[in-house]
Amino acid sequence: MSVKIISRATWGAKPWDNDPRSSGPAYVPLSSRREFFVHYDGAHHVGRTGYAVPRAIEAQHLAQGWSGVGYHFVVDQAGNIYEGRGWTRTGAHCPGFNVSGIGVQIAVGGDQEPSEAALAACRALYDEACQRTGRTLAKRGHRDGIATLCPGPRLYAWVQAGMPAKGYQPPTGGTAPTGVARYQVTINGLSYGYGAEGNHVTRVGEALVAKGHGDAYKVGPGPKWSDADTENYAAYQRSLGFSGDDADGVPGESSLRSLLGTLPGKTTTAKPKPKPKPPAFPGRNAFGPGKRNANVTRLGEALVAKGYGRFYKVGPGPSWSNADRNAVRAFQRAQGWTGSDADGYPGPETWRRLVA
Repeated sequence: MSVKIISRATWGAKPWDNDPRSSGPAYVPLSSRREFFVHYDGAHHVGRTGYAVPRAIEAQHLAQGWSGVGYHFVVDQAGNIYEGRGWTRTGAHCPGFNVSGIGVQIAVGGDQEPSEAALAACRALYDEACQRTGRTLAKRGHRDGIATLCPGPRLYAWVQAGMPAKGYQPPTGGTAPTGVARYQVTINGLSYGYGAEGNHVTRVGEALVAKGHGDAYKVGPGPKWSDADTENYAAYQRSLGFSGDDADGVPGESSLRSLLGTLPGKTTTAKPKPKPKPPAFPGRNAFGPGKRNANVTRLGEALVAKGYGRFYKVGPGPSWSNADRNAVRAFQRAQGWTGSDADGYPGPETWRRLVA
């Protein structure tokens, strides 16, 4: 199965951060995805069609200081699917779930009825996401992540009903390759694949279990490579986005390095990179009503990472808002501070504990 997705280049997306040299939002491996979030456009009906749909969302999100469209994909009423962040970039759709969740907007608003074509396209996208990640993703509405009305009563009821789509049949059966691959490869002098044996085989199996891909093991993992190792490794390869013969369950150097970090049998002499020096406190004048700068964004992202994302309905972004102040105040109170020490405006110590 492979859904048809209209690429960013085709619908005319601007370069990330409006700079063609920018690599865009951070990479996220498919193995990190756990949820599939459905969104809508807001309180008002959407009358736009075609490429105007993602372009309008892009303009709104750029105005909020984001890199571009915050959703991973956008679905219009004709059933077209537009690429936003795509499969492997950090989203900007639900604070606290932008790494683990894939966010999809169905371009309707208010009490607007989503078309059958839109629902079928979104459901097909969900099934494709499950296939690519190698697991069943949790079906979620935006409101399951933060306090919001999104995705509206109609779409939320649809999500809760299991995302049924008229005329659409979800794929049946597993996604493992036909048959079980039974051959070996040698990587750094060590053998992998059916019949290979050694402590390095046990290490691979234990790493697969730790990554959530140990379903095929009835016992083990152990030092001798079995069909269970092959099936579990194939699931891991699919979670990285591989398919076909590239996901037959026999390791390649790229997937093995991704699984283990370093390849067994290979000694690395590279020195660890020094930890980057945290940014200095920019001063109190960087924060407060009317302030807009990158330090406000950095502060908001740190608050979300510390568990204070519930105060944001959108963002965080570069413009100071009441959400920023409320989140800062809650963080300061959690440190045991009171009075003017918990006024919602960051000082040097608040900045140090959050950002540094």
